[in-house]
Amino acid sequence: MTVNSLRVLIGCETSGRMRRAFADLGHDVWSCDLLPSVDGSNRHIIGDVRDLLGDGWDLLAVMHPPCTRLCNSGVRWLTRPPVGLTLEEMWADLDEGAALFSDCWNAPIERIAIENPVMHRHAKERIRNYQPPAQTVQPWWFGDEALKATSFYLKGLPKLVPTNKLTPPPAGTAERNRWARVHRAPPSADRWKLRSETYPGIAAAAAAQWGGYALQEVAAA
Repeated sequence: MTVNSLRVLIGCETSGRMRRAFADLGHDVWSCDLLPSVDGSNRHIIGDVRDLLGDGWDLLAVMHPPCTRLCNSGVRWLTRPPVGLTLEEMWADLDEGAALFSDCWNAPIERIAIENPVMHRHAKERIRNYQPPAQTVQPWWFGDEALKATSFYLKGLPKLVPTNKLTPPPAGTAERNRWARVHRAPPSADRWKLRSETYPGIAAAAAAQWGGYALQEVAAA
């Protein structure tokens, strides 16, 4: 049996970068988010990704699920909420984010990758069949001049192998600050877009490596 393409669902992505990386390799790929895709693609579905999980996908990659309440950096808000919000709202947001992650992680799909920061214990307790992230990568491992730790929770997929490791600039230099521009971006209405966008090198590596691995598995089945 010869298999040339996969049915791939990219969840929680508006940039289209991961979708295009898989499409460039000939896969039948769709993205889904509550917001429109910025590239205006007709291969983007506006809606809740959970409504699509049972549609017979070969691979699911959830790139930027809402993680503000799940990650370690946000755990402080569960005891002292930001101005204008309540503890009840913080815990409700946590429940909602954990439910989305949990539903995707336990989807009826053999190969799943979910990008998310390392979680605090309250988030872990709310996720069915929780497992720690399989790996944490950096954009500069894949040829992009940037510093941004990216953790992947993987099921039925191998860890990504670096493709073009760069050498980060020394700490305290202007060049180092440029590489860390995501973390140093000032507060703004669009800051979340900058922080959530997938780097091209990671997208290309994921499409080639996860896609290639999945093709071999599907062909052998």
